[in-house]
Amino acid sequence: MAATEQEQTVPKKRRILPLLLVGLLACVLGGAGFYVTWSGLLLGESAQDEAATPLPDIGFVPIDPVVISLPETARSTHLRFTAQLEVGTPHKADVVLLLPRIVDVLNGYLRAIDVAELEDPTALVRIRSQLLRRIQLVTGEGRVRDLLVTEFVLN
Repeated sequence: MAATEQEQTVPKKRRILPLLLVGLLACVLGGAGFYVTWSGLLLGESAQDEAATPLPDIGFVPIDPVVISLPETARSTHLRFTAQLEVGTPHKADVVLLLPRIVDVLNGYLRAIDVAELEDPTALVRIRSQLLRRIQLVTGEGRVRDLLVTEFVLN
């Protein structure tokens, strides 16, 4: 009976040792992986180095506020829209020269759009992209980089 008890205790020790080794190896590899990604050795540059890059050569052209009267069927009576155009600094004078055409495009599109779409909270992204495309057609490719909506108020 003593021999059977010794045989049963030996396999339990053999089962625990590999489990401990695997756990230790997982901790060591996890720590090494954390250090490699944290120090930037894996991807080359760290996030701190990227923050020091200079800004691109851009400027902003403000667009005069546009007020659109809405039909009486709408919950609101007016839409007040204000934005700025992000342009490359060499093209800033060209875009300022074309501001009357840009305001005309804004007025035309905002008056033509359905009131239900204006009142939809998720519509601003679609309206912004539509306006940007129309402005880029007026100013020519490569002059206007982005349209930044600073005010979109339904009153």
